[in-house]
Amino acid sequence: MYHVIKGLVLTESQCWDPDSERSYQDLFDKLDTNKDGKVDVAELRGRAGLKGQSAKIVSSGDENKDGGLDFNEFNNYLKEHEKKLRLTFKSLDKNNDGHIDASEIKQSLEELGMDITKEEAQTILQSMDIDGTMMVDWNEWRDHFLFNPAHNLNEIIRYWKHSSVLDIGESIAIPDEFTEEEKTSGGWWKQLAAGAMAGAVSRTGTAPLDRVKVFMQVHSSKSNRVTLLGGFKQMIKEGGVASLWRGNGVNVLKIAPETAIKFMAYEQYKKLLTPEGGKVQTHQRFMAGSLAGATAQSSIYPMEVMKTRLTLGKTGQYNGMFDCAKKILRKEGIKAFYKGYTPNMIGIIPYAGIDLAVYESLKNAWLSRYAKDTANPGILVLLGCGTISSTCGQLASYPLALLRTRMQAQATLEASDKSTMTGLMKGIMANEGFFGLYRGILPNFMKVIPAVSLSYVVYEYMKTGLGISK
Repeated sequence: MYHVIKGLVLTESQCWDPDSERSYQDLFDKLDTNKDGKVDVAELRGRAGLKGQSAKIVSSGDENKDGGLDFNEFNNYLKEHEKKLRLTFKSLDKNNDGHIDASEIKQSLEELGMDITKEEAQTILQSMDIDGTMMVDWNEWRDHFLFNPAHNLNEIIRYWKHSSVLDIGESIAIPDEFTEEEKTSGGWWKQLAAGAMAGAVSRTGTAPLDRVKVFMQVHSSKSNRVTLLGGFKQMIKEGGVASLWRGNGVNVLKIAPETAIKFMAYEQYKKLLTPEGGKVQTHQRFMAGSLAGATAQSSIYPMEVMKTRLTLGKTGQYNGMFDCAKKILRKEGIKAFYKGYTPNMIGIIPYAGIDLAVYESLKNAWLSRYAKDTANPGILVLLGCGTISSTCGQLASYPLALLRTRMQAQATLEASDKSTMTGLMKGIMANEGFFGLYRGILPNFMKVIPAVSLSYVVYEYMKTGLGISK
């Protein structure tokens, strides 16, 4: 959201005249420590508050691509940047009195789908308020963001968006919010495409753990224990190392349609649930997100069933996704493509609800404790909050995911194992106890950190390739 610009660079910034080139010359001379007529990344990093922004500042203003900013480039960058900052300031200043207060910050963030309390808005304001008036004027706003490449509220807000970049194998989290500017400019589809590619790489990288998880969910019991190592050995012995990725093709293929359907459905449900001209509240976002997830899952659910069957299939049993679909249709009929549908739909509510609640709680806790100096949490905090909230959501909905998987795989099991959702749950509880509902949870948790790491790295590369600025 916000980066603090304090320290030596801006000690005299309150006295600057933004139209005076002399002010920019004085600042340039201070930053150019080796007096070579250029300001480079190393010199910017040496000034307080600029370590995380120096490379972006140089790349944004370096017109001749020589790795540094001469005075003309430095001057042009600051002037252009100030114009954008002025537009953002005016958009936040709702009553046009030349000052931004906490209520205006709260209102602007709510319009972008981020609910914060008045106290949190005041905390954000304090990080920019130099004179202690609990209001921010243009000079304070400019000084605070002068060296921040983020030049509008839409970019600043992305710090705390609960982004779909974190793909841990489940696609039932509440979708991202996109601003009106992103929707009209086409930036939304670039972010979705980057997220889809990140998810594809992440799922492929963790596919062996996902396959052994499914094996443990379906085949492990008190009388037939399947360990993590034993599961890997069994799969490699049966089909070789390549078999560890069996079913991954369908798992990756379903990302694109599911993401697109969920995004479009989410926008429509928000319109239906929100009064005309009203703001989207947190509970409405949760309801719209859950309904969108249910709509997307319903649309691609046959692919979920095929993914489970291919994952559990033996070598030579299926000759690809379409052969799997034909065999299921011929032997079991169209209803087989929706086995396990009920526990899957029920599982959306606890997953999405807990995921959102935990993330909001962690976010608010961080803002209330640490946002006095800066409201930019940093990537480790963001990834940590996203990972913890997604893991909590998975933990709550895991028993339903296990029931779904077993019902999807019923045709591959003994006849005595075929039953309804309630019958299956009663059987597991009676034979294996409560922890029988958590078979396969170990590989499921083991894949979280590599999945998050892979998806984040790929997402960042994709954003650069697609020209998305952060």
